[in-house]
Amino acid sequence: MPYFEGKNMTAGYGDGPDIISSCTINVNKGEIVAILGPNGAGKSTAMRALLGLLNLKSGNVKLNGQEISKLNPQDRVKKGISFVPQTRNVFGELSVEENLEIGAHLRKDDTKEAIDEIFNLFPILKEKKKQIVGELSGGQRQQVALGRALMIKPSVLMLDEPTAGVSPIVMDELFDHIIKIKKTNVAIIMVEQNAKQALSISDRGYVLVTGKNKFQGSGNELLNDPEVRRSFLGL
Repeated sequence: MPYFEGKNMTAGYGDGPDIISSCTINVNKGEIVAILGPNGAGKSTAMRALLGLLNLKSGNVKLNGQEISKLNPQDRVKKGISFVPQTRNVFGELSVEENLEIGAHLRKDDTKEAIDEIFNLFPILKEKKKQIVGELSGGQRQQVALGRALMIKPSVLMLDEPTAGVSPIVMDELFDHIIKIKKTNVAIIMVEQNAKQALSISDRGYVLVTGKNKFQGSGNELLNDPEVRRSFLGL
């Protein structure tokens, strides 16, 4: 049984057409799963459905075997699901340390230990803990966003385009950090446009087309699938 799963999800916006249809995505702890596909394929909609930002017309979402389809996003966060959006994912006018403290708002215990753990994962943030986040590079801001999301000690981390707008070198660094997070036994789902690079670090992947599961398999299987290579990887 998968640790976190959206099964046969069908959803859309308002009275409009369905954007995802019978879409299934799952992930286990200590695993990276990539959601790929062309623009308009329903990747972000699937993410929103998993987070509870969009009501399902059919299907369900389960966490560790427990049905959570009716829970609102805040209650899903309390269950241990953390999300890093593509934009507006840090407080630019606050320091690194203040951003991390805000990320711990749901915790009742002392946050110092948790902040120290984040600094161990992201050493550059320790160096710059008093610096205003708006003054950091794009890659460093993304590390702050990841650190904030990890402050609640989530069991599931969801990432929406974590490498958008950064250079190839910074993208590789961010992917290295995501692998480090995986090794702490967190289940990671990421929507990513850099499909080839994402699959190279992913245990499994899903390719969505017009809101439906078109391909799925291990990262290596998808990287070596001729149709996936031709249609989605530009190879």
